[in-house]
Amino acid sequence: MKTKMVTQTDSSHKQVINMHVQSQAVLEVLNLNVKYEDFHAVKNVSFSVQEGEIFGLLGPNGAGKTSCLSAVEGLLVPESGEIYVAGYDVKKQGLLARANMGVQLQATSFQPELNVMEILKLYSGIYGVDLTKEKMDSILNNINLRESRSKKFGQLSGGQQQRVSLVIALIHEPKLVLLDEPTTGLDPQARRQLWERMEALRNMGHGILLTTHSMEEAEAVCDRVSIIDHGQIINTDTPGGLIDKHRNNPEVIRASRKGKITLEDVFIGLTGSQVRV
Repeated sequence: MKTKMVTQTDSSHKQVINMHVQSQAVLEVLNLNVKYEDFHAVKNVSFSVQEGEIFGLLGPNGAGKTSCLSAVEGLLVPESGEIYVAGYDVKKQGLLARANMGVQLQATSFQPELNVMEILKLYSGIYGVDLTKEKMDSILNNINLRESRSKKFGQLSGGQQQRVSLVIALIHEPKLVLLDEPTTGLDPQARRQLWERMEALRNMGHGILLTTHSMEEAEAVCDRVSIIDHGQIINTDTPGGLIDKHRNNPEVIRASRKGKITLEDVFIGLTGSQVRV
């Protein structure tokens, strides 16, 4: 159950009320365990992503984020646990689960010699989506690439490539969108534009699982976050909830650099200041 703030307007004033609306999980991860030979990478991890929610999975390098994502995508078989995408079991109903999933990776691998239109046509065909000229024009206008429609993918800027990558992840209108550090290497303008696109997806009812090393990003766009370290979930809450919960933790106070406690201070206070490799 989620709580949404709804604004009602009458002739004299605006009234903000709380409405409880039923929200369905588009991703459920239950007691997930991932092992690589003798190394236990993910230990009994459970979390869910709801419709119309941006959920952040945060952790240092080697914490288990990539293993969790790989298991959700069906790229590895976990030791144990269950994963459901839009109600479909990833292990038993993999094709149906993946049909309801869109993935944008940190590094794209689209053919650099193809232009933007060719890439859109190729992947719409792969997903069985009827891409009419009108829909193509609408997509290009929406991502501000109409003038670059004939430009080869390898000639696009990093921000432009990320926009194309996100469109491909969404071209079949999946219920769950996986974004793996999507703003890495982007300038502030491109990063803010991507944040706005994520928020627009949330408002359309998509569930988004976001991994990021930017605590500023997580604090800005995520409805809830889980911090994972050494393969285990440490805490799950809203960004503001995590800050309030841990603002008096001595390790968090020690991590603070400007007096005001931020999500980054909480993250470092809970996971330590040692650089991970």
